[in-house]
Amino acid sequence: MFFTLKYDKLKEQNKRYKPKTKERTLLEIKGEVTDIIYQNEVNSYTIAVFETDEEETTIVGYLPFVKSGDTLKVEGKFVEHKDYGRQFKVETFEKLMPETLGALEKYLANGSIKGIGEATAKKIIKTFGEDTINVFKFEPEKLAQIKGISKSKAIEMSESFIENWEVWQIVGFLERFGIGAENAKKIYDLLGINAIEQIESNPYILIDMARGVDFKQIDQMALKLGISYDNQKRVESGIKYGLIKATYNGHSCVIKQNLIDYVISLLDVTTEAIEDNIINLKAKGEIIVETRDEAEWIYLENFYNVEKEIATRIIRLDKSKNLKKIEHIENALKGVEKKSNIELSEKQREAVLSINDSNVTIITGGPGTGKTTIIKTIIDLFEERKKKVILTAPTGRAAKKMTEATGKEASTLHRLLGIGKLDDEGIYSRHSDYKGEPIDADLIVVDELSMVDMFLMNYLLNCIYQGTKLILVGDVDQLASVGPGSVLKDLINSDTINTVKLDKIFRQAAKSKIVLNAHRVNSGLGFIKNDDEEIEEDTKQDFFFIRQNSTEKMLQEVISLSTGRLEKFGNYDFFKNIQVLTPTKKGPLGTRELNKALQAVLNPNVDELPERKMGDVVYRVGDRVMQIKNNYDITWEREANPFGLGKIDGKSEENSWTSMYLAKPKDKKEIGTGVFNGEMGTIIEIDEREKVVKIQFDDEKIAWYEYADLDQIEHSYAITIHKAQRKRI
Repeated sequence: MFFTLKYDKLKEQNKRYKPKTKERTLLEIKGEVTDIIYQNEVNSYTIAVFETDEEETTIVGYLPFVKSGDTLKVEGKFVEHKDYGRQFKVETFEKLMPETLGALEKYLANGSIKGIGEATAKKIIKTFGEDTINVFKFEPEKLAQIKGISKSKAIEMSESFIENWEVWQIVGFLERFGIGAENAKKIYDLLGINAIEQIESNPYILIDMARGVDFKQIDQMALKLGISYDNQKRVESGIKYGLIKATYNGHSCVIKQNLIDYVISLLDVTTEAIEDNIINLKAKGEIIVETRDEAEWIYLENFYNVEKEIATRIIRLDKSKNLKKIEHIENALKGVEKKSNIELSEKQREAVLSINDSNVTIITGGPGTGKTTIIKTIIDLFEERKKKVILTAPTGRAAKKMTEATGKEASTLHRLLGIGKLDDEGIYSRHSDYKGEPIDADLIVVDELSMVDMFLMNYLLNCIYQGTKLILVGDVDQLASVGPGSVLKDLINSDTINTVKLDKIFRQAAKSKIVLNAHRVNSGLGFIKNDDEEIEEDTKQDFFFIRQNSTEKMLQEVISLSTGRLEKFGNYDFFKNIQVLTPTKKGPLGTRELNKALQAVLNPNVDELPERKMGDVVYRVGDRVMQIKNNYDITWEREANPFGLGKIDGKSEENSWTSMYLAKPKDKKEIGTGVFNGEMGTIIEIDEREKVVKIQFDDEKIAWYEYADLDQIEHSYAITIHKAQRKRI
C-alpha cells in the first residue's frame, strides 16, 4: 500500500467498539468505483461500476458521498436482478485511501476536493507522487509550488481534503454502532474535525443530530464506549429525554416524581442520582422547576418560555387599546338575522355581541350547539362593513369543513402561517425557527382549537397585529393536540379571556343520534335506545350499536361494513367515505391486525404490483397510509393552488389573504416542505430501483419517502380513536 493516514488509533478503537453481531454469510470485496451509473440525490441510492482485482461488477445500495474514483471495501451479496442481471447488493461499506497513484489521481479529480479538477490532480500527483497525502495533511503550503495554486487556495484544498476524510472516518465510526451514514455530514458540520473525540466524550450529543436514532441506541453506544451507568452526562440526558418523551403525549411538563420513575426504568439508576442531576440541570437553566398544586412540575426551558409567551401575547392582544367595534351592533345583528333568515338563541346572541367588547373571544361547546351559526353571523357582520376576515383551522379536513359550513374559504394554520413553505430563494420556514409574517386581517377565526398545540398557537399570536380580533372556537371535551399543551382548555380555565359556553343542542342537531350520544357520553350516560322517549320519529338513523360477543365475529362485522354493506345508506366508498376506529394498536382488534385484515380484502396484490415489506408489514400501491410523526424536512409538491384559494368566480382576488400562496402564472407546481403527524394519503407508486415510495396526501401534495423513512408512516385503513381526534389532514 502506497499511502497511509495516521488513523491506526482510530481503527483500533473501531475494532474494539464493534458490537457483537450474529454470524452473517456476507461477502467482502475491495475495489475502485470507476463509474457512477445512477445516484439518487435524495436518498443516495447508487448504482455504480466497481472494479476489483478479479473482475468488473455492478454494485447497488445506499452509498452516501461515494463518487467515481473512490476506493471502497464493501460487504454484501450477489443478487440476480430480473432486468439488469448480476449485481452486488451492498449492506455496509468502508472508504479506503487509494492504493495506487492512478487511483489517487482519480480520487482527487472526482470533485470531492474543492478546487481540484483533472488537470490540477495530474499536476499534484506528478509533483508529489507518493508523498501527496502527507502534503495535503501536514504541509499544504507546498501545493503552492504548482503553477496556478496560490497559498490561500492551497490551504482551502488541504482543508477540503481533511474534511472529506474526516466525514468518512465519522461514517466508519458510526456504522460500527448501527448509526446510518446519512448522519455523518450533519454531525461533522455541527461538531467539526474533532467530532469523534466529542462523541467519545459524550455520545448523548447525538440525540438531536442523528435522524432516526432513538435514545436507547445512543445509550447502548455510550455504554460500549465506557460511559458509566451513573455518569452525569448519561443521567442528565435521560432526564431531558424523559421530558421530551412526555411531549409526545401532549404534555408540556411532568410531575417530578413521575419523571424520576420513568428515568429509573430507562437508565436503571438511583433516585439520588436523578435528584442530583435535576439540580444540576436547573442550575444550568436547561430545565425549570415550578411548584403548584402541592407538587413539583418540571419543564424543559423552551417549553416553559413558550407557555409564558402565549400568556403574554394573548393578554397583550386582548387588552390592546386598538379595539375595533361594530357600530350599532345590535341593529346590525338584527339585519344579518333577517337577511340570513335565522333566529339566534340567547346564548348565540350573547356570543356575537361579546366580540364588540373584546379583542379575543372563546366560543366553546359540544356538537350541535350552534358554533357554526355564530361564526357565519360574525363573518357576515364584518364583511358587510368591508372588513377583512380570515378563517383557519389546524387540519386540512377541519378547514374544508369550515369552508363548506360558512361558504368562505378557510386555510390550515400551517398554510396561513407559511410553515414549511419554500420562499423564492429555496429557503423554508421550520417549526423550530419560524418567526412569521404579520397577518393582514380585521378578524381571524380559528376553528377546532383543541387540536392546536402550544408552539403553533405561539406562532399564530406572534403574527397577529394589535387590534385584530381573534375568535377561538372549539370543543373542550375533545382530545388535546398531537403536540404539547392543552391550549383551549388552559385558556378557558384561566378565566382571563372572554368565553361563551354553549350547552343547548338545537332541534336540527338533536335529530342526529351521533350528536345526542356525544352529549350523553360527556354526561356519563349510556347510548340511547330506539325506544327512548327523547327520540323523535324523524331522528336520523346515523348511529348503530352492534353487539358481538367474540373477536372473530367483531372482525367479520368490520370487514362486512367496510366492503359494501354500507352502500344502501349512501353508496359509501371505503377509500373516500369510511374510516375504521379502534381504541388500541395492539390485540386482535387493534390497528395493526385490523389494517392487515382490511388491506387483504380492500387492496390485495392481485396484479403483482411493486410492494415494500417492513418487518411483517407490507406496503403496496393503493394502500391508505398516515404520517405518524412531524417531519419538517421532507419535500413535497402539488398542483399550484389546488383549492382555488384567492379566487372569486374564477378571477383572482387581488387583496385576498391567500394571494401569498398563489403560484406565479408560469408556475405549474407549488413546492414546500413538511408533512405532519396525522396527515393521511394513498401510496401511488413504489420505485424498487430508487428505493422510494410516492404518497399523495388528501390535500393533494405529493411526497417521496426513502425506504429508510417508512417508519414515519403506517397503514390507516384502521386508526386509533386518539389519532382520529388529532389527525392533521
